[in-house]
Amino acid sequence: PALHRLSHSLLAHYQKGTRPVRDWRTTTNVAIDLMVYAILSVDEKNQVLTTYVWYRQHWTDEFLQWDPERFDNLTQISLPVESIWVPDILINEFVDVGKSPHVPYVYVSHHGEVQNLKPIQVMTACSLDIYNFPFDVQNCSLTFTSWLHHIRDINLSLWRQPELVKFDRSVFMNQGEWELLYVLSRFQEFSVKSSDSYAEMKFYVVIRRRPLFYTVSLLLPSIFLMVMDIVGFYLLPNSGERVSFKITLLLGYSVFLIIVSDTLPATAVGTPLIGIYFVVCMALLVISLTETILIVRLVHKQDLQPHVPEWVKRLLLERATVLLCIRDRNKFSQSRTQSSDISRQVENDSTAKLNQYGCEDPRERETVRGAGPTLASDGQAEGSPLLHGVLREITAIRQFLEKREEFRDVAREWLQVGYVLDVLLFRAYLVAVLAYTITLGTLWSVWRDA
Repeated sequence: PALHRLSHSLLAHYQKGTRPVRDWRTTTNVAIDLMVYAILSVDEKNQVLTTYVWYRQHWTDEFLQWDPERFDNLTQISLPVESIWVPDILINEFVDVGKSPHVPYVYVSHHGEVQNLKPIQVMTACSLDIYNFPFDVQNCSLTFTSWLHHIRDINLSLWRQPELVKFDRSVFMNQGEWELLYVLSRFQEFSVKSSDSYAEMKFYVVIRRRPLFYTVSLLLPSIFLMVMDIVGFYLLPNSGERVSFKITLLLGYSVFLIIVSDTLPATAVGTPLIGIYFVVCMALLVISLTETILIVRLVHKQDLQPHVPEWVKRLLLERATVLLCIRDRNKFSQSRTQSSDISRQVENDSTAKLNQYGCEDPRERETVRGAGPTLASDGQAEGSPLLHGVLREITAIRQFLEKREEFRDVAREWLQVGYVLDVLLFRAYLVAVLAYTITLGTLWSVWRDA
């Protein structure tokens, strides 16, 4: 009975369409509070942040006051929110109506203090900066203000101390992708074209993305493919396997980018740094493949190739081997000596075999001719057509072997040049990859600590 009498007494002549003050010059002070419950989604493409917050309002209604002794010592009562005056406080960044539950009651104390407590699903516009993805920190604001009443009618204040609001994570569900760092609050006044000033309370919700999932699914596979590209340089430059290996690696990286394209955030404003990282990695793979094709083309020249120029020998086979600390550089100078020794040995063997079959050296032939001219002339007369034919065939074979050995010698020289050039380009490529990796790692670590 006391609740019925009190409710009827308060609402019998209540005018909910009028601001509840007895003197119109009195300002209604509304204290507000905010607690973040969950981060539901972050839409980078549409620049929309969806959060679930607990919102609280507190103001004084001068027409909702009573003496507790008259109503069985009742000091607090719940009334329907549709039956009393409620301030028109909205969030400026609202872009859509969220699925917020409807709370039909408010609490009123005997001093006229009204408490409106309700959960709200907030879909607000936010300027999202994804350049540091996946180590990005977002700062989104929720601006509470009266849409109609200026500051002389409705003034805003903070219910709790700013320090208590800043580090309050008592109700936050922190098992999702985003982590709540803190909530900043600030009061300010603003006016439009020198009109009346309006009061607004800003809450800055600062959140940070948890990068572990993206590090495992995006960064590590890319790093592994780049490591395999570096390992591929240890294949011999004169083998055809390196080109096919590099092409397969480039194709695999392209498929990897197609798979992860849906995971990367997309905006019309800018591109995240990780997207630039993937593009640069693709460019490095293309450069590696181009370098491999050039080296393979260099060491697989045609038979009618010229000798290596002397300046190339001095630059690559002498100075570059010292600068690059190639251990087997002495073999480069020995290769030509070995090839000439091999050709000289083939020549001596062929001469010895000719002597065994009677095709002696011309100097020996003159000696033998002086000793026994009759016998030599008789033997030469009998076997000269056959011996001349054999000599021509053996001479042709000897010239062919010498020419082939010369081609092999030139091919070995170009192979040595290609080997040194391959080591030089590999180390330059390795320095570029290491510098790029260190730069990105430093930037991401600095942003994460900041």
